[in-house]
Amino acid sequence: MKIEVFAALKNYFSKEFEITEQLETVADLRQHLKNINPSSSQLINMCRFVVQEDLVTDAHPLLSNDHVVVLPPSSGG
Repeated sequence: MKIEVFAALKNYFSKEFEITEQLETVADLRQHLKNINPSSSQLINMCRFVVQEDLVTDAHPLLSNDHVVVLPPSSGG
């Protein structure tokens, strides 16, 4: 599955990378990302996930060919 991250997440992960592990849900992906880089845990806990251009919940099922965008919280002005 292809993962894409933005903003502060690029301090912890490459902007785009592949995950080959079989993960069933977005919650599993969230935990997997925290396992890859434990120092990202606090930020990952606040992120929202987009799968195939749809904002999804942690219960959303994942497929191996999904494109997942991880969106950190942001502030505007």
